[in-house]
Amino acid sequence: MDEARVEQLLKEHATPFYLFDQARLEQRVRTLRETLPGDWSLCYAIKANPFLVKVLSPLVDRLEICSAGEYAICRDLGLPPRQFVLSGVYKEPRWVAEVVRQPGGEESIYTVESMEQYRVLQEAARAAGKRLTVLLRLTSGNQFGLEKAEIQGIFADPAPELDLLGIQYFSGTQKTSLKRLRRELETVDTFLETLEQTYGKPIRELEFGPGFPVSYFDEEEGEEEAFLAEAAALLGQLRFRGKRTLELGRSIAAHCGDYFTRVVDAKTNGGQRYAIVDGGIHQLVYYGQSLAMRQPPVAVHPPRPAEDPQPWNLCGSLCTINDILVKQLPLSGLKIGDVLQFKKTGAYCMTEGIALFLSHALPKVLLLGSDGQVTTLREEQETYGFNRPNE
Repeated sequence: MDEARVEQLLKEHATPFYLFDQARLEQRVRTLRETLPGDWSLCYAIKANPFLVKVLSPLVDRLEICSAGEYAICRDLGLPPRQFVLSGVYKEPRWVAEVVRQPGGEESIYTVESMEQYRVLQEAARAAGKRLTVLLRLTSGNQFGLEKAEIQGIFADPAPELDLLGIQYFSGTQKTSLKRLRRELETVDTFLETLEQTYGKPIRELEFGPGFPVSYFDEEEGEEEAFLAEAAALLGQLRFRGKRTLELGRSIAAHCGDYFTRVVDAKTNGGQRYAIVDGGIHQLVYYGQSLAMRQPPVAVHPPRPAEDPQPWNLCGSLCTINDILVKQLPLSGLKIGDVLQFKKTGAYCMTEGIALFLSHALPKVLLLGSDGQVTTLREEQETYGFNRPNE
């Protein structure tokens, strides 16, 4: 996006706001498809960015949904239930029963996180007179999923209302260790072989969440592409020959987003330069706790020559000393009114922040379409009503 287009956006839309680029998103999906083994399907975890779900639906094979709210988003957009993988560590029984009863409820896939969820799904299927397709989630040693012995018990005596499609496995996010990925694939591969040999029936599918990392900082440039290429080679070595689906969120969405926030005050305290912006950590969290200590990809508008840069501490508009976006970022001639464009904000940034703190408004969300047209996905939304007590 050239500077003229950015200037036009800044004239038409007040900061702070998010901008998602559809062309970049489509290119990212193409890159993943071209790099990964061709027999792997893609599932998009919409928790990474629900605003992209309508654009991504025709680009991916499935959509992972982890709550009743995410399910409502997808149904309201008219997305097909056959694309849904209804996941989540807690599935409220009344909601499950309602989803199963709806037309197309039997077309979705349901994950099983516990023996209690197995019972809830069985009862909902029986009450609706439907047979549900399920993936049994194998725990990776945390609060999610089933023990191996529990999965084996289900395969030994399967409920007639539930069609056992296969196994789901996910162990984390932002994982940079190829050795760990290799161990996880070997664990899953061996377990799938055990199931097939023990119960004499083929396992039809593995849904695997590798938690591919995103290189957010300038010093990490190139690491993500190298990791993806080596990870693809490991995925290609999997012995399991059933359907294989890769569940990704951050790795799909992160690259397509930008967050724009304006400098509203500038000062020097104790010899340190501080720039206050109209956004803050309640809207920019994708860098994790290390954000303030590292230098993210950020551009200044209007641009100026990179000469005689001075170190600036960029701080948000929250009344907490923790609201620091970047420390000691070298910038040339920064002044009130300048706009900072933080890049790679397409995943989690707009949903994971402490949005209700100080009752600030939620930023506008924009989409730059493949045709070059900008549409508003969400207007700026006031939040004070959520924090106001009843009269």
